[in-house]
Amino acid sequence: MAASFLLCCGSCWLHERADYVFVGSSSAFTAKDGGGLSGVIQQALIAGGGIGGLAAALAASRAGWDVRLFEQAPAFGEVGAGIQLGPNVVRVLHGWGLQDDLARIAAFPHRLQVRDAVTGDELGVLPLGQRALQKYGAPYATIHRADLHGLLLQAVQARDHVRLNLNSAVASFADSEQAVTLQTSDGLEVQGDALIGADGLWSRVREQLLADGPPRVTGHLAYRALLPQASLPERLRSQQVTAWLGPNLHVVQYPVRGGEWLNVVAIVHGQLDGDLQSWDHVSNATDLQAALLHTAWPLRELVQAVADCGGEAGAGWGLWALCDRPPMRGAQQQAQGRVALLGDAAHPMRPYLAQGAGMAIEDAAELGSALAQAQDQAVEVPALLQRYAQRRWQRNAQVQARSLRNGQIFHASGPLRWARDASLRLLGEKLLDLPWLYGKTPTGF
Repeated sequence: MAASFLLCCGSCWLHERADYVFVGSSSAFTAKDGGGLSGVIQQALIAGGGIGGLAAALAASRAGWDVRLFEQAPAFGEVGAGIQLGPNVVRVLHGWGLQDDLARIAAFPHRLQVRDAVTGDELGVLPLGQRALQKYGAPYATIHRADLHGLLLQAVQARDHVRLNLNSAVASFADSEQAVTLQTSDGLEVQGDALIGADGLWSRVREQLLADGPPRVTGHLAYRALLPQASLPERLRSQQVTAWLGPNLHVVQYPVRGGEWLNVVAIVHGQLDGDLQSWDHVSNATDLQAALLHTAWPLRELVQAVADCGGEAGAGWGLWALCDRPPMRGAQQQAQGRVALLGDAAHPMRPYLAQGAGMAIEDAAELGSALAQAQDQAVEVPALLQRYAQRRWQRNAQVQARSLRNGQIFHASGPLRWARDASLRLLGEKLLDLPWLYGKTPTGF
């Protein structure tokens, strides 16, 4: 390891390990990256190395901040599941210069189709593809979660003044007027100007900042599978998003990885025994098939095909329990002092608007816009984080609330289901298009 050095600016301290060096001043750091002193830069500490954490690291770095990210896992990675990215999110990724890289790994469905899960009838269609591009300035994309994570990781690794630290779980923090100090589970203390809690649904940063208890269990279970389209019969392959709506359940399928793979997610009502924090529960495909027993044959055939083909790497159906929190009630739930929350740590939501990852990326873009104003020495960091929170909390609360309502509509039975189906048949495109969501852009984009 190269010799370390220290730039003092008032009261400083140094903690060193084999994989990184930190200097403890609220306004100074010394970087080993270029072999020389890089001057005075404000430091952002980021807890969590998932999609939200990497997006925050990229945005903060682009804003001119030094970034230190702490991920508890021994390696960066994401679970095997798909993500839908509306034009509002794709527009942010394009603004970060990732357009070409995204185009190589994502799929861009030509339409969204809604079908009755019981009868198989088409209820409504929303054209995507060129229409989304023309209307919103960016396409609608579907992508493997691991591919999006890898895209952001590569972009972050290409930035100067970013240090990524594995095997570093955040245990606690201390916030003061001068700085925020983070402590990892192995006792390391690191000081910075701001701490961003992007450590997910079970956030330790949120636990200390808000002390509002664990997430709530929704009573919904998600089965997910990924498999090569070439392994499916021709009639089951698809290059569009299809949502099957049924009583107390729905299924969504769409292409990923340039259209070569198919992502399938089935959500049913039920409870899960075991660790709710795990994404790796062993699923019982017969339970899912029983829940879909009275659905249309094409849907049951797709579910059976996943079992027959084994899913990604022979895994078949994965299973996890869905948890969330009520819609945000104010900016204080997103930032206090020198600490801010981002993504699932701030506003975990049900997946019925397909915007969980999208809101994390929008958060990061807004955070970067706020942090860029730190060059104005008259603006204190807590004020910048409050500005970020004020610009984000209502948007996030709206998406959380709409996701809740969509879940009730998707899983409706009786008169509500009949009204839903009639409305979709009559006004499908108008109801499925979401200008309030897809047309809004974070500050600076």
